[in-house]
Amino acid sequence: MLGLGERFPEFSLPSVVSIERGKEFGVLDSTAVLGKWSVFFFWPFDFTFVCPTEIAEFNRELNQFRERKTGVYGISTDSHYVHLAWRLSHPDLKELGFPMLADYKKTLSDQLGILHPEEKVPYRATYIVDPDGVIRWVSVYDLSVGRNTKEVLRTLDALQSEAMTPCNWERGKATLS
Repeated sequence: MLGLGERFPEFSLPSVVSIERGKEFGVLDSTAVLGKWSVFFFWPFDFTFVCPTEIAEFNRELNQFRERKTGVYGISTDSHYVHLAWRLSHPDLKELGFPMLADYKKTLSDQLGILHPEEKVPYRATYIVDPDGVIRWVSVYDLSVGRNTKEVLRTLDALQSEAMTPCNWERGKATLS
């Protein structure tokens, strides 16, 4: 599994960027995210139970990420067509403000080392990547456990502060340096 200090792999993936007819699909590649902070979060399957709660929560917190000049990118190994069908059918996913990337060939998930050995789908992995494309934080949860977007934001704040932060530190509190 790729970890801290390593470069996030290069990628070029189809994505769902809208539900507006004729504007649904795009392609996102790694060059488009260089120069800014990025959060990449992976989920195992579309049309499941835990996944939409996480995606919807990232969307609810999207303005917090934007305030921190950070892009948010959701990824699974479903195709972009499946992503679109899911967005159209699930009320919490219709108005997403970030792209849903389709790693349907599993190339990126495999390079990151986050594929479940039996299910061959990504674990619930979250990466914070700095503007130089370096992985600064990674969190990987079991397939059944939903992640905490508040912790992603807290960690992003700590990384962007460039200071040492104590246990349970939050944005606006004193740092150690």
